[in-house]
Amino acid sequence: MQIEKISTFSPCRVLGKTGFQATILGIGDLADRSLPLTTLVNTGRRAIAAGLNVIDTAPGYEDGYSEEVVGEAIKGVREQLFVIDKVDELERDVAPQIDASLRRLQLEFTDAFVFHNLSKLETLQRLAAPGGGFDQLAACIKAGKTRFRGISSHHPDVLLAALQADLCDLLMFPIGPFVDARYITEVLPLAKAKNVGTVCFKTFGAGKLLGDTVGYNQPLQLRPRGKLSSGGSNDAEAVWPRLSVSECLHYTLTLDPDVALLGLSFPNEQDAAFAAAQSFQPLSSEQMAEIRARAVIARQNKGDCWWNPNPQK
Repeated sequence: MQIEKISTFSPCRVLGKTGFQATILGIGDLADRSLPLTTLVNTGRRAIAAGLNVIDTAPGYEDGYSEEVVGEAIKGVREQLFVIDKVDELERDVAPQIDASLRRLQLEFTDAFVFHNLSKLETLQRLAAPGGGFDQLAACIKAGKTRFRGISSHHPDVLLAALQADLCDLLMFPIGPFVDARYITEVLPLAKAKNVGTVCFKTFGAGKLLGDTVGYNQPLQLRPRGKLSSGGSNDAEAVWPRLSVSECLHYTLTLDPDVALLGLSFPNEQDAAFAAAQSFQPLSSEQMAEIRARAVIARQNKGDCWWNPNPQK
């Protein structure tokens, strides 16, 4: 089935050495087993219809359900998209995992496979050893099962080591108002210097910056209490400090990764992200500093930020 495109977005930048003309926003987080496959597929197609052309999945997202959703959502427009999948089991052989993912996706190949959550230097070293995971992934590229390789990581030291060893065509890592500064000051500039594509996540801090959650819509165990802004009782539930979708996304876009990968699981999430992207103007250094300061407050009492080496910083 063909998807009628609205073309809210147009390809605007080259995704590093892949050469792909990527949209500034990417489609992530299309996995929720509580929702029917058709609903999720239609949500994915809605983002594609808006013009987004980078889509991400992984076998571990709802035990393969995300891959099934993506496979159905991209039918009819596969050739227009950059499809990223992941190798989840870092200590297992690569090819069988890729074959299983391709079956769920109903594809002969993806545009990239990346090692998922590769966040320990010793694991990177094992994968980079002769005959290790990177060699196995290179063999899958040679066999036509994927086109490019990379890593997704929650540790700047691992990302820097992978860049310095020239192991990656593509990097996936956190960029947003509440991330370790090295992602911004060291990893992103080095990736650009080496022409490695950057697909960045955690713009909203797994939702911590936008609402009352410990992450990914999971509720807080303890909620604030106080007077409602409209004048309710003193024991009514209050709201933790938060940032807006626009503030978070404008912060990330000002830093200029190739793609900001967002959770776009529901139409209202998509509409908010699309509106923020369309209104984007680069922020001043003063505006960036103000958003960072408010992000520190907005994520307090909402659990660890596991994407930072020191979760509290």
